[in-house]
Amino acid sequence: IDTSGSMKALDYVLNGTRRSRLDVIRAVIREFVVNRPDDRIGTVIFGTNAFAQSPLTLDHDVLLEYMDNLEAGMAGEATAIGDGIVVSVNRLKELQAKSKIIILLTDGESNAGRVQPLDAAKAAKALGIRVYTVAVGTNGLVPFPTPLGIQQARFDLDEKTLQEIARITDGRYFRAMD
Repeated sequence: IDTSGSMKALDYVLNGTRRSRLDVIRAVIREFVVNRPDDRIGTVIFGTNAFAQSPLTLDHDVLLEYMDNLEAGMAGEATAIGDGIVVSVNRLKELQAKSKIIILLTDGESNAGRVQPLDAAKAAKALGIRVYTVAVGTNGLVPFPTPLGIQQARFDLDEKTLQEIARITDGRYFRAMD
């Protein structure tokens, strides 16, 4: 889960209220977790840094509590997509399971980290892990909260890289439009 600073952008409307990208991700994750009662699910968050937020678990109530505590910028302001994939791969590589899947939720392009996103995707592929990428956000100018109020800011998606990550790992690419 991308928790970089750009996740504060307010380019979605939920129930008639302008909401942040991170709010949208929380809603998507909540729905996903509720519909997967028999799957062990864990979370890795990334910004400038990447770390495991919760272990793989069947205790989905605890997982959803973690979701409620996500904050934009909590792992740094930049976006280290490759590092996020690597931490996720490390959590899954020893797991004995029928399938191993990473769902990568991000709004931007990788601009930090030690591992390039496509190199991380190749490592995932080598270990039989699929990566489903979900691009969250809109291109162009979007409302963004600042200390001076709501300003317009530009955060473009790197859809090409997200599509390539999915292709390399036999996953799929999705675009969260609403």
